[in-house]
Amino acid sequence: MTTLADRLLPDGLWRRLHPLLPPPPSHARGGAPRTVSDRACMAAIIFMARTSTPWALLPVGEFGCGSVTSCWRRFAEWASAGVFERLHEVLLDELGEAGQLDWSRVSVDTFSLRAVRGDHTGANPVDRAKPGSKLHLAVDGTGLPLAVLVTAANTHDSTMFEALLDDLPEVRTPTGRRRSRPDKCHADKAYDNRACRGYLTRRGIKVRIARRGIESSQRLGRHRWKAERTIAWLAGCRRVRIRYDCDSERFFAFAMLACARLCFNRWASGCAAAATDLALCGPDDRGLPGCRAARRYSAA
Repeated sequence: MTTLADRLLPDGLWRRLHPLLPPPPSHARGGAPRTVSDRACMAAIIFMARTSTPWALLPVGEFGCGSVTSCWRRFAEWASAGVFERLHEVLLDELGEAGQLDWSRVSVDTFSLRAVRGDHTGANPVDRAKPGSKLHLAVDGTGLPLAVLVTAANTHDSTMFEALLDDLPEVRTPTGRRRSRPDKCHADKAYDNRACRGYLTRRGIKVRIARRGIESSQRLGRHRWKAERTIAWLAGCRRVRIRYDCDSERFFAFAMLACARLCFNRWASGCAAAATDLALCGPDDRGLPGCRAARRYSAA
């Protein structure tokens, strides 16, 4: 019988997470060793990311993660070590090597959320000046998140444009080389200024920024809607809808975990499609395009 922890943290995701975890602290000068498994704590952390449950109400008995304090300390340690950012990069490398990333275009967008407290907060201009934070997001041509930044809600989108694109990771491609520069960049009218356009021109990226007074405000465009869809996907992790964490580092870790979850779901769906293609391919169908794609996915 599949438990809740197994559904939240499948074996494929755990195999990628486990090598990224830092070693436990040394007890050469005394202290008891850890008795709670890292996998139980990680499953509880993913549960906290998927839900907006307060830490005090974490069902520790369901996950076997010892206590709320043990799980929270483990999460703070892993967030400080950058585990979730490296997990996102590992999954992007696997997707890029399998040819499932579209570098022909990148779309950027932002979304604001209410912040109860903490740093990187400011008066939210779309929520009656209540304290809030803003997530800056860059996605590829298929909608997979490539980079995320956290700022105060009153930070203008265009001021973080260069930092967001500079933060794109160098992802492995099917040829074995790494790539971090897209061919085109799509953005809305908030980025329509000389600084943003000049930055793209200097990097050799084609400019696809909506122009004020020319482009219609009633439609998202042929490609920018994918960034809006990714924002809706990230909202599936309720922990990023309202910020309850005082430290922006821990909130950023939840956001990166949500992005890694989307990438792993894409990888799992690709493997499922490859398995279906392999099942449909007979011994005399080795030359079909579907079989070649199935062999590529199975090799990845």
